[in-house]
Amino acid sequence: MEFHIRCEAKDIARYAFVPGDHERAKKIVDHFDNARLVSDSRGYLVYTGTVDGIPMTVSSTGMGGPQAAICIEELGHMGANTFIRVGSCGTLQDRVPCGGVIIPTGVYRAGATGNLYLPPAFPAAPHFQVLAALAEAAPKLGIKVHVGIGWSGDAFYALPDPQLIAKLKEAGVLSLEMESDTLFIVASFRGWRAGSILANDGTSTEIKPAWGEELFRRGEEQAIRIAIEAMKSIARADAQASK
Repeated sequence: MEFHIRCEAKDIARYAFVPGDHERAKKIVDHFDNARLVSDSRGYLVYTGTVDGIPMTVSSTGMGGPQAAICIEELGHMGANTFIRVGSCGTLQDRVPCGGVIIPTGVYRAGATGNLYLPPAFPAAPHFQVLAALAEAAPKLGIKVHVGIGWSGDAFYALPDPQLIAKLKEAGVLSLEMESDTLFIVASFRGWRAGSILANDGTSTEIKPAWGEELFRRGEEQAIRIAIEAMKSIARADAQASK
């Protein structure tokens, strides 16, 4: 039994969703069959169920790299090896509306947790199979997505460097959030597969504006649907490869 996620390996599936928010974890679970709560300890809310007969787990990570790393590590110790973060983010690009869905192809590393695994020059990038599955699932479901580089950092209220932000915006950086860098680095270091899909909650203009709530919730549900479709595709490919 792990130190923080208090359950046994038999309770954890190979395929795991790792949203930050507890409520988003429950929304993902709404798409599961035979879902059951397997752990609610130290801020990690963990459910396991099936989707089309495929065992899947969802665990909320909480906010920031340190909490995300603990969650990913402990799920990995118990047998998970494929992770999709379903999260929220802000954006630097005016063309991405509130509620717009973003799939990061990599992230600028502004967090510190990953530096204790791999040096800052090591790229924080999703596993290609997961990235491709997410990108392919979106048009299959008829959902528009924005695909490109994101940014992840640890300090939500820290004053940004305006010159850096301007440079990143000019470079086309799409998403601003707090966990994908850690997810990608830990997964790379441990030999696991990981990817992220994010819904823009409007924090590029103000802190989660009330006017954007409905748009964000629609984008959040779209991101969940894409993530589940992608995970199904990965699991089926794994099953085919093992024959």
